[in-house]
Amino acid sequence: MKLLRLILAFIILAVGNSAHSQVIEAPEWKAEIQEDSYSSGDTIRVKFTAKIPKDWYMYSSDFDPNLGPTVTQFQYNNSTDSKALGPVTPVGAKKKYDEIFEGEYTYFTKEAVFKQKFRINNKDAIINASVSYQLCSDVTGQCIPFNSDIVVNGVTPGNNKPKGNEIKQTGAALELEPFQNEFKPEQKESEGFTFLLSFFLVSFGAGLAALLTPCVFPMIPMTVSYFTKSNSNRKKAIWQAIFYGFSIIAIYTVIGTLFSVLFGAAFANFLSTHWIPNLFFFIVFVLFALSFFGLFEIRLPNSFVNKVDRQSNKGGIIGLFFMAFTLVLVGFSCTGPIVGTILLQAAGGERLQPLIGMLGFSLAFALPFTLFAIFPNWLKSLPKSGGWLNTVKVVLGFIELALALKFLSMVDQVYHLDFLSRDIYLTLWIVIFSFLGFYLLGKINFSHEEKRTSVSVGRMISSLLVFSFVIYLIPGLLGAPLKGLAGYLPPISSQDFNIKAYSNNGISEDKNEEIAECGTPKYDELLELPHGIQGYFEYEQALKCARKKNKPIFIDFTGHGCVNCREMEAAVWSDPKVLKRLKEDYVVVALYVDEKKELPENEWYVSTVDNRIKKTIGGQNLDFMIQKLNANAQPYYTLVNPDGSLLAAPKGYDLNVDRFVEFLDRGLKRFKEKNDENIFAKN
Repeated sequence: MKLLRLILAFIILAVGNSAHSQVIEAPEWKAEIQEDSYSSGDTIRVKFTAKIPKDWYMYSSDFDPNLGPTVTQFQYNNSTDSKALGPVTPVGAKKKYDEIFEGEYTYFTKEAVFKQKFRINNKDAIINASVSYQLCSDVTGQCIPFNSDIVVNGVTPGNNKPKGNEIKQTGAALELEPFQNEFKPEQKESEGFTFLLSFFLVSFGAGLAALLTPCVFPMIPMTVSYFTKSNSNRKKAIWQAIFYGFSIIAIYTVIGTLFSVLFGAAFANFLSTHWIPNLFFFIVFVLFALSFFGLFEIRLPNSFVNKVDRQSNKGGIIGLFFMAFTLVLVGFSCTGPIVGTILLQAAGGERLQPLIGMLGFSLAFALPFTLFAIFPNWLKSLPKSGGWLNTVKVVLGFIELALALKFLSMVDQVYHLDFLSRDIYLTLWIVIFSFLGFYLLGKINFSHEEKRTSVSVGRMISSLLVFSFVIYLIPGLLGAPLKGLAGYLPPISSQDFNIKAYSNNGISEDKNEEIAECGTPKYDELLELPHGIQGYFEYEQALKCARKKNKPIFIDFTGHGCVNCREMEAAVWSDPKVLKRLKEDYVVVALYVDEKKELPENEWYVSTVDNRIKKTIGGQNLDFMIQKLNANAQPYYTLVNPDGSLLAAPKGYDLNVDRFVEFLDRGLKRFKEKNDENIFAKN
């Protein structure tokens, strides 16, 4: 099932997937006085420096604040002891034009440096500076706001060496007070690297699959023969083949680079949950499937392909490059849908994913051409072209058709249309994969194929695997959790028939007790917690209930499009040890960050994070998460005392049940300790 999840992670747009997102601390700031000595009334220069974490960047202070990104801003005490002179000056900031914001902004990587002049009027002057800024990551697509207080101490006239400075890091400079936090978030340092490595390996596998299509496979011996026969110098032929392979890799990597520029982090939430991109992706995947079935071919214009092909006759390095370009274009009708799938997987705002995906795909795609040119005798071991190549293509078509439903399901979930429930979704998958199994057995043939009178061993084994998968899906129609697919199916709460719920007559005594004590959960007509957990979907309501029941709060920052959230609910929350604690020991509140339901106008507000109006439930929940925790990754589990303090380090995606139980127990223990402290203080 691990392999199945890995394959699905490649072929499904894991929109809202934040398993590899990071939550970071505010960077370390230092303040340094540039003058060795000075007197009262002198002007001094202070250099502010911030160390920026790897793979993150900080916006500078010298671009139009109306452009969109958060401009770094400094504020000072400006007392009679010291006064800032003029604006702060960034040093060494880079410039970039952003097509999304349609303007040029400046930013820092590795280290941010700002300089500010001050007039000192008192020998004991202390400069208090507050800097608000934003860090963004090209790896995860996150943008997190921060506020840091900097105290420059010991600005004493006549001193040859200033005493230095003291830095106080705080949360974001926001309207909401952050949770009283003495804990660092739990996170795995290798999480982002592991995800990218997995994506690279699956993309590499996709490249190998592309080689087995009828558009590409026959070209391997033809191309290799060119290198081995056109030049009697074997060393030169090998060098040409290596350059040819690198050219293929370069072409696909450029495609990935362009894609990453066009689809940056600003579009992440839009692409993840809005109906327009999801409906578009659904149509694209259906067209890919029909193309693989042979209804039509997705081809580039012949005139364009021919022009490129003519360039390959020039010889030399340029000729080799255009030979590689011609291969890419000629094979487009088969590789286009596969490449498109990789790029759509990376369309959620990830800057590195398109590059990693295209690198993995092109490396696998180019490797055989290079290796067979170096070892031409290996060509004899290649199977002959035939109907099996078309079989590979049709199988990919069935898979593309099944995966198209993921995007349609996303539209249904986010907008509560209720037309694609979990059982209907599973029924369609069962039918699609059953058809695939029958096709492999030769019971279904397309018009362009010959009718089969026998079945090969390979097709028989493949059909057994497909039908085994179908049988695995069938219990899901009765409400089985299907944990291995939990992240890719609609939530079990959308199931029209669930035998477990039916056996309980759909009645929950816990729910009646909860309503009687704390009131009906707000938005419960739209949202639902899994496994019969009774809880809330608004923080303030949960907080009131927690105070009334004297229980800690379990906050689940989640989303309709969050694949890892569904996996956690199916694999971890369902465990009896976890479920018992959530139901009995905590007041649970699920805050959906992508819920599109628009609130009444009197509940709208302008966020101090991005100065934009927050109109929807999801928009306000995400803004709440950023302001309270300086985080925006989902799933993100937070244990809070009713007095507003954190009880344990927030926890992200982790399928280890024992660690999750330990996390819940740690928060409950801290809650009881605080209760005892309060009782002792009162007495």
